Amino acid sequence: MQLTIRATGQDVKIISYLLAKNPSNLYERNLNGHLVRMFYSKFTEEEVDVTFFVTPDPIELSRNNSKAYDITSYINDREFVVSSIFCTFLRSALGTALNGKPKEDYASWVNHSFCLEFSFGPLASNLSDKDILELFQPLGYEVNITYGKVDYSMNFKAKSTARYITVKGSTTLQMGLRQLFVLIPVLDNYKHYYIDEKEVEKIERYGEGWLDKHPQREFILRQALRFKDIYSLVEKQSENATSIEQDKEIERKVRLNDLRYEKIIQNINLLQSRESIVDFGSGEGRLAVKLGFVNGVKEILAVEPSESASIKALKRFEKVEQKENFIKPKQIIGSLFYYDERLKNKDIIILCEVIEHIDEYRLPKIMRTILQDYRPKALLITTPNKEYNEVYEIDKGYRHPDHRFEWTREEFYKWCEMQNEDSEYEITFDGIGGEHELYGYPTQMCLFTRKEL
Repeated sequence: MQLTIRATGQDVKIISYLLAKNPSNLYERNLNGHLVRMFYSKFTEEEVDVTFFVTPDPIELSRNNSKAYDITSYINDREFVVSSIFCTFLRSALGTALNGKPKEDYASWVNHSFCLEFSFGPLASNLSDKDILELFQPLGYEVNITYGKVDYSMNFKAKSTARYITVKGSTTLQMGLRQLFVLIPVLDNYKHYYIDEKEVEKIERYGEGWLDKHPQREFILRQALRFKDIYSLVEKQSENATSIEQDKEIERKVRLNDLRYEKIIQNINLLQSRESIVDFGSGEGRLAVKLGFVNGVKEILAVEPSESASIKALKRFEKVEQKENFIKPKQIIGSLFYYDERLKNKDIIILCEVIEHIDEYRLPKIMRTILQDYRPKALLITTPNKEYNEVYEIDKGYRHPDHRFEWTREEFYKWCEMQNEDSEYEITFDGIGGEHELYGYPTQMCLFTRKEL
């Protein structure tokens, strides 16, 4: 995978100083087995071409993992395509330019606009060409997308078409690179690392001066922070902008959350095996702290990718840990996208309002991991009932800006039955909240209970 930067016009040799890369030298760095290389193919008074290559070590990517789960497998496209990995490894090589910290003699050139062209690829993305244009054109770039056939048969996939992207415009080198470092992970089909507050800070830093004005801002944030609850970041509003209707919405959500937790605990109390519970997407620990008081529970694993949410959860647990019969949850920084040996063979796994925050095409693999690899005795899933949106008078969109989908009752039933392809589990459905005669319950729930052999 590669990135080429081409500058034309006057004073373009300054680019080498902004990059802190000598055109006479071949740049090569080894980052834990992953190679980053750079060379100048042209360096004249009016034209500079510099290319960066990143070659990840596929075995290193799969090290310490016994099964082939996407990024853990070295038989995949991660070593060939531009991705979030590409940005991670390239960041060290481009740190001077990204941070705008060249030698003092050249500091005044950081804010100088050049005629720049950035070419990168190959790209494996489920975004359409139109989606890509809508990301770059509002930034003032001319966009060119070319195609090249890539055979992914080594990854047991059908042949796919890789794309190469070129964007051209007048901008500073720092701004252009910062935009790429935000948008390339948006184009990529998934991120290979956990999303935490540092990731949010990085996007806010790299997005300064352009992201707030971008017409696709909400989409960019959703894609870039897809493993994190970004509601407050996406929906920034002034303090006095909250209307009476918004207050009612907040109140309604709080009540429904309480009802969800009560229903989940009711179901857990009916299960014979409930010593060990995994709460996926545990957030700030509201459900996990209630699970700590359930009779018979001896272990609670609160799994959450957000560091800031986990810190809030820890404070919540500490407030009640001295109470009688409370089992303090053990926190794990983790995600449904990463296999974790510690989560195998537990009594109960809970996905409370989690699946709708995940792209639908990724759900089958997650469910196989849960049902076939983790093999809990029970799996409990809750998700919004799309039909009930009529009661809430939600004409368009979803209940939450980070939802990737919302299902009708029939869609949810069919999906749950499809996940039980080996018929190892009994499936029962229920609803949570006040029932509407036509639209059912606001929240729908499914309980998978493993059949005894």
